[in-house]
Amino acid sequence: MELTKEEISKVEMTKKSNTSKKMLEKAYRLMQTAYNMAVLYDENRAVCSKYVHSTSRGHEAIQLASAFQLQPYDFAAPYYRDESILLGIGMEPHELMLQLMGKKDDPFSGGRTYYGHPSLKREGFPIIPHQSSATGMQAIPATGMAHGLHYLASQGLLATNNKPVVLCSLGDGSVTEGEVSEAMQMAVLHNLPIVYLIQDNDWGISATGKEMRAMDAYEFAAGFKGMERMRVDGADFVASYEGMSKAFDYVRKERKPILVHAKTPLLGHHTSGVRKEWYRSDFDLEDHQKSDPIPTLRKALKKAGYKEADLVKLEDETKAFVQSEYARALNGDDPDPSTVLEHEFAPTPITEEKGQRKPRGAEKVVMVDAALHAVDDILRNIPESLFYGQDVGGTLGGVFREAATLAQKYGDSRIFNTPIQEAYIVGSTAGMSAVGAKPIVEIQFADYVWPGINQLVEELSKSCYLSKGQFPIQSLIRIPIGAYGGGGPYHSGSIESTLLNIRGIKVVYPSNAADIKGLMKAAFHDPNPVVMLEHKGLYWSKVPGTDDAKTFEPDSEYIVPLGKARIAQEASEEAIENGESCTVITYGMGVHWAKAASKKFEGQVEILDLRTLNPLDWEAVVKSVENHGKALVLTEEPLMNSFAESLAGRISQQCFQSLDAPVMTYGSENLPAIPLNVDLEKAMMPTAEKVEAVLSELVNY
Repeated sequence: MELTKEEISKVEMTKKSNTSKKMLEKAYRLMQTAYNMAVLYDENRAVCSKYVHSTSRGHEAIQLASAFQLQPYDFAAPYYRDESILLGIGMEPHELMLQLMGKKDDPFSGGRTYYGHPSLKREGFPIIPHQSSATGMQAIPATGMAHGLHYLASQGLLATNNKPVVLCSLGDGSVTEGEVSEAMQMAVLHNLPIVYLIQDNDWGISATGKEMRAMDAYEFAAGFKGMERMRVDGADFVASYEGMSKAFDYVRKERKPILVHAKTPLLGHHTSGVRKEWYRSDFDLEDHQKSDPIPTLRKALKKAGYKEADLVKLEDETKAFVQSEYARALNGDDPDPSTVLEHEFAPTPITEEKGQRKPRGAEKVVMVDAALHAVDDILRNIPESLFYGQDVGGTLGGVFREAATLAQKYGDSRIFNTPIQEAYIVGSTAGMSAVGAKPIVEIQFADYVWPGINQLVEELSKSCYLSKGQFPIQSLIRIPIGAYGGGGPYHSGSIESTLLNIRGIKVVYPSNAADIKGLMKAAFHDPNPVVMLEHKGLYWSKVPGTDDAKTFEPDSEYIVPLGKARIAQEASEEAIENGESCTVITYGMGVHWAKAASKKFEGQVEILDLRTLNPLDWEAVVKSVENHGKALVLTEEPLMNSFAESLAGRISQQCFQSLDAPVMTYGSENLPAIPLNVDLEKAMMPTAEKVEAVLSELVNY
């Protein structure tokens, strides 16, 4: 579908071209705006390079041509060099400059993130959710937006009668990222309405295209069956506008993806911190200058009838306008440091426990079924909800049968399998959330989460904070976790400490059926990313000592707010008064080890089940420690540098006056993996017998 210059000329002759004089003038004015902004930034480096930035010099033509296609009901994921796209959709220069200088009234982030990193939710403008600087990574959330639109349309849930399109803009070098391939695979697999705009300037910082790739993005995309492709001259506004018009028309009508490869010069620095003269030869700079989009468009304007005096006047007006916008931004206020803690999370509507934990006539249920029933309730009542991951769809319904029957009940458009793409599973939820879909996803085992960590850290965890609350991400990520019965090194690991070092996400770890049902509902309704860790050794209570993981099933209205611990076992008043009691602070399988281990210390051991690891119920922890004066923090993870050790240190520091013994910790041996052999597994892991020995030492301290 390559659009050549000859084809453009033919269109111009037969249709007088879509690029009217008015459109040409608008584009030229904005090109001059972007040019003068870049010049001004360089002339005022002491101010403008305080924070690193990039400009769109050389890329203006294709960016403006793309921006002019976007409608207020569309969605966009620009990359860090796309300031001309922002100007093209109607952003004012001073608004961009406020971000450049980290000012309070930066409309995207309030001074929290880099220039050219928009978060825009403004009436009359396309929606631009937050995204990171990690090049190529925006392809997955952007494709998730298209996937969400596809899903909502299939259910008759789109809020508009129009046909929204997603624009995903990438530099050609970023297409070598594996996550771009994951995104494109899903786009063609599901026929998603997305335009991948690839801007190719032959550079990736100081590396040339020849050093980085064996083919360009147009050639690469041939490997994705069903991906329409187009080449355009990204330095020629007319060619770019005609090409992007054709691309957007295709996606709006066919609801299928297209890749547009646009060749552009790089006329500015890579960034203000990596200047072009440091790594580019004079020959290269002169060669790129020959393709400057501004003289090309100027010639087109003259051909259309504009006089030299008219163009000079426009250029002078634009320069004066940019200088006045700069003065306006320069005088803006800096952010109030007291606001630095705001918007870590969006407020959750679930603040109280509701429904019946043990309704009349209830029967006992295992954890895996309680979780299934919770998801079933959500899907039945909330049509925007959908569930996907590896093997959760079709007839299997998950390797643990945790999604059994759901695909048959709700159909393949709502419950479906994904490829082996943990990054897409996690990162697509950011895009889904931005368009109003409500995803539940699953990573098959905790040991498989690592390819998805990039997206979890860079896209999901930071979105609410860096968009100043504009784009919290509603995302429920289920992960079976934990060791039992010889699962071996790739199906048994614990990952909570790693997750808890990621700010901006919530981490839940239930220990029984009632809690998994109530917490699942709360996690789904939370407007923030929530990771639900589900111990597969507790799913069916087949492991000796885990009968208490089975509970009476709560009713369909039951919900448990995140961040509230629960006393799973109380100590006697007598033991407390005599100073003979202790508390075990734990979660997941640790609750059941502690219960079994405490049988020899009747009445002496309180067990505090944290249930949620972030947000932590610190108030409950302090109360429990103060009541007993002795505490054990118990975990399944290897102990060294773990969440358990961190919590014990915090208790030691803040509850020091209440302690009658050192805060003890216990967990697995500090080894890199769980061994396959069941005897080796048992030797590495905590057991009730081992915990009993620790309790004996603590109680008798």
